[in-house]
Amino acid sequence: MAIDYHRLMARPFADKVHAYTSRDTMLYALGVGLGGDPLDQGQLGFVYEKNLKAVPSMACVLGYPGFWANQPDTGIDWRKVVHAEQSFVLHAPLPVAATVIGRNRVTAIHDRGEGRGAFLCQERQILDAADGRLLATVSQVNLLRGDGGFGGPAGAPPPPHPIPDRAPDLSCDLPTAPQAALLYRLNGDDNPLHADPDVATIAGFSRPILHGLCTLGVACHAVLRLVCAYDPARLRGMRVRFTAPVLPGDTLRTNLWVDGDVVSLRCHALERDVLVLDAGRVDIMP
Repeated sequence: MAIDYHRLMARPFADKVHAYTSRDTMLYALGVGLGGDPLDQGQLGFVYEKNLKAVPSMACVLGYPGFWANQPDTGIDWRKVVHAEQSFVLHAPLPVAATVIGRNRVTAIHDRGEGRGAFLCQERQILDAADGRLLATVSQVNLLRGDGGFGGPAGAPPPPHPIPDRAPDLSCDLPTAPQAALLYRLNGDDNPLHADPDVATIAGFSRPILHGLCTLGVACHAVLRLVCAYDPARLRGMRVRFTAPVLPGDTLRTNLWVDGDVVSLRCHALERDVLVLDAGRVDIMP
């Protein structure tokens, strides 16, 4: 079954009601590595209930509709879907506990041609169920490697954010734990690729890999640490491009370029010298 462009663009999604507690907020922070130094007061503010704060990148897991590309009505060859880009914009600070509503829609499908795949762009609005306030807008780009040439319009997602042509202004090395993927999946992404060695082998990996959104969260931690003094209210939005998988246990080096209220970033798996995030942009409050 091939993609039906008009049907997929108009695909309805039920509102996703998501109630979370302060324990879930702490679990997310632990999953992206905060608390690695339990004596660091900056990190402790995200993993301890006293004066608790939410990591801004937690927006990416709120109101998540699940992996819907494997539903028969989509026409997508879901086994060949690759997470290419992710972004979020915060319209208000994330509550540490709330009930939110996720409203998902497909915003664009770009047909790259036979054998070249297609880009599928989707957007999710996160609203506070109590008063209807828009808390965050989360956007995602997937590369559908097996679905090009279905007759849809050509095009591409917005061009990547350019990295400044100079040495980075700041650099932050953060370790990931060997069990990082097993911990992060408790946020709701239970794809067995991140837990089952047999599934990872079939997919061509030596072991289960880390979630891309966990890697994004580690990079967000680096920005909070070096640029925002662990004040999440200063971080207003983030966009990254995924370039390679991370193996749990990798040390992630995030290089940062600070230009006023825009922070550019790249992230490498240090021991393997692999670029894992590129074209990163973070918008901050001065």
